[in-house]
Amino acid sequence: MFGLFKKKSEKEILQSEYEKLLKESYTLSTTNRKLSDQKTFEADEIMKKIEQLS
Repeated sequence: MFGLFKKKSEKEILQSEYEKLLKESYTLSTTNRKLSDQKTFEADEIMKKIEQLS
């Protein structure tokens, strides 16, 4: 209950963005391989940022 108004850290924001991009990549993999690869690449770039923060 006390964590209700807690702001997300930059790492948590990047992690949710990473998961979102991977999910989009997976759904696009059946219809458009090029866009799927692009989303995967973007997710990898975000993972590199997450690793730098750690």
